[in-house]
Amino acid sequence: MRAASLAESVVLAWGWRKRLIAFAAGACGALALAPLDWWPALFVPMTVAVWLLDGAVGTTRGGRFRAGFAAGWWWGFGFFIAGLWWLGAAFLVEADKFAWAMPFGVVALPAFLALFPALGFGCARLLWPAGATRILVLAAMLGLSEWLRGHVLTGFPWNVYGMMLTGEVHLEQIASVLGLYGLTLLAVAIGASPAVIGTGESAAARWTAPALGAAALAGLFAFGFWRVPSAPSPLVAGVKLRLMQPNLSQDDKFSAANGAAILDRYLELSDRATSPQNPGLAGVTHVIWPESAFPFLLGRTPGALSRIAAALPPDVTLITGAARAGEALPGEARPPIYNSIQVVNDEGAILSSYDKVHLVPFGEYLPPILGTVIRAVGLSQFVSVPGGFAAGTRHAAMTIKGLPPAAPLICYEVVFPGEVLPRGVRPGFFLNLTNDGWFGVTSGPYQHFAQARLRSVEEGLPLVRVANTGISAVVDAYGRVVSSLPLGSEGVLDSALPRSGPQTVYGRVGDALFFGLALLFLLAGVFRRR
Repeated sequence: MRAASLAESVVLAWGWRKRLIAFAAGACGALALAPLDWWPALFVPMTVAVWLLDGAVGTTRGGRFRAGFAAGWWWGFGFFIAGLWWLGAAFLVEADKFAWAMPFGVVALPAFLALFPALGFGCARLLWPAGATRILVLAAMLGLSEWLRGHVLTGFPWNVYGMMLTGEVHLEQIASVLGLYGLTLLAVAIGASPAVIGTGESAAARWTAPALGAAALAGLFAFGFWRVPSAPSPLVAGVKLRLMQPNLSQDDKFSAANGAAILDRYLELSDRATSPQNPGLAGVTHVIWPESAFPFLLGRTPGALSRIAAALPPDVTLITGAARAGEALPGEARPPIYNSIQVVNDEGAILSSYDKVHLVPFGEYLPPILGTVIRAVGLSQFVSVPGGFAAGTRHAAMTIKGLPPAAPLICYEVVFPGEVLPRGVRPGFFLNLTNDGWFGVTSGPYQHFAQARLRSVEEGLPLVRVANTGISAVVDAYGRVVSSLPLGSEGVLDSALPRSGPQTVYGRVGDALFFGLALLFLLAGVFRRR
């Protein structure tokens, strides 16, 4: 039987052959991620993961853990190398300063992240039962290790395995109940279910798990078709948004010396007619610009605020990303600089600001533990702010005239499931401003958008996303893209604002169901092992 022969070749592989198999299988998982979104590819890494653990032998518990850990590390290294290769583009923006360090970002980060699936593999091997329940043990351990990856050292939940099921809008709807980490449990269990075809000793042993996996997959589709309405989402009355995507490159041209020209470009683009029904800013209620829109401090540049006021028609509000200076504390030489969202009215007054809370390590600041070492070898954070950005103190809803309360999220903040809502009143939509220009036309911006869109599914809230180079979009509360601008293009997007949906199960209980389901998977494995 071909499946049995294939399984045997993986189980009995040793040395570099086993490492290459693990690396290649993990790398295949990236095919299921954005921008390809070919979700059937998840069967390769998950099925091979079971066979790798079947072959992770040792004479002691420690030996078995180390064998599983090693297989998991190579598997994870392949997955993260294939899924995060685009990080290298950021090192080429200022190549004279950062190009030499590109191997550290492209190789060292995946090598570190691979420790998490390695831990999951190692722990799964300690509980490894016979039969199909070992699939549930693998799903639980990889799900829990992914949760750790999303929280340890400020967290990096990028390309969590559940994202393999988000390329199809109906498949991902179960995230409204279980969240991304619960979706990860299902992705691993479904993807690994064919493993027993090659290892089962009877027909029932070979086909029961794949049949259950197929039934679970069909159930996900059925739930999605039940949950997503056939009609478009209702709209918030009296709101017409204009999203401006300038497509500015992150090179020497984005400097304070060119600040006036950049503002000219924004104002011209924002007032550009796109059709007889959209003749510029006439009829628009809110115009939105991307993260870090200016190479200067908007709040300390009155000339820029005056020009914005002159360009905005009466009762039109500007929402923009901008660096903001706080108040210097006694003894400090300079004030803290925040990465912010600011609301400007038609008189050029800044009405409110939100300061980014979850900063990007190495991009916006250097972690204190590593900062001294990193500066010693000539590196700094990518953003040219002396000392890096300061972090905001709390997530808070923004009150913007004419709009429901907004949950502001700047760039990377949108990738953290369960951490995107402010405390208190439930907001009416997500407002996500970002600048993915560092990564060019690569997989990175597509993956970023996919994660932002999933937050809408999890929380039942629409998303308004404005990105410097794309992808700018309006997404409804079910994760459906209402309208968008493609990556790497300049333009404006006129759209209404979809209404929020009912609060989801995940919005009420967070990751509680994920932990409960992971525990059930583990108990099933322990019971079978005994």
